[in-house]
Amino acid sequence: MTDMTLTPAIELSATAATPEVKFDFAAQKLLLKGEAYPENAAAFFRPLLDALEGWLQSGQQTSAPLQLHVALSYFNSSSTKLLFTLFEILNNHAKSGAPCELHWYYDPEDDISEEFGQELRIDFPSLTVFLIPDITAC
Repeated sequence: MTDMTLTPAIELSATAATPEVKFDFAAQKLLLKGEAYPENAAAFFRPLLDALEGWLQSGQQTSAPLQLHVALSYFNSSSTKLLFTLFEILNNHAKSGAPCELHWYYDPEDDISEEFGQELRIDFPSLTVFLIPDITAC
C-alpha cells in the first residue's frame, strides 16, 4: 500500500494589499477574498499556483467539483495576469473531464467587475462560472 501525503491546506489572512486565501484541498474548495494589489503579485500568487498545480498532479481529487470562490473588490493589472493563470490551470483541469466551478462574487453596482465575470465565461469555457451579485455572500 502506498503512503499518500495529503496536500496541506493554505490559509493566509488578508492584508491591506493581499486577499484572504483559503485553499482547502481536501474539501476541494479554494477562496480568494478582499483586495489584490501586492507590490509583487508574482511573489504572492506563484506559491499558490504551484501548490494548486502540485495538488492537481497528485491525483488526490475526488469526483466532486473543484470550487474556486473569488470575491475581490479590487485587483490590479499584475494580479489580473496571475488570476488568469489560476483560471487557466482550472480550465485545463476541467478539459480533462474534472468538474471545476468558478464562483465570481461582485458588487451589483460595479459594472466592470460584473463584465469581467461575464468575460471569464468566454475566456475559460470549460469552467462552470457562477456570477453572484453580492460580494459579501462569499
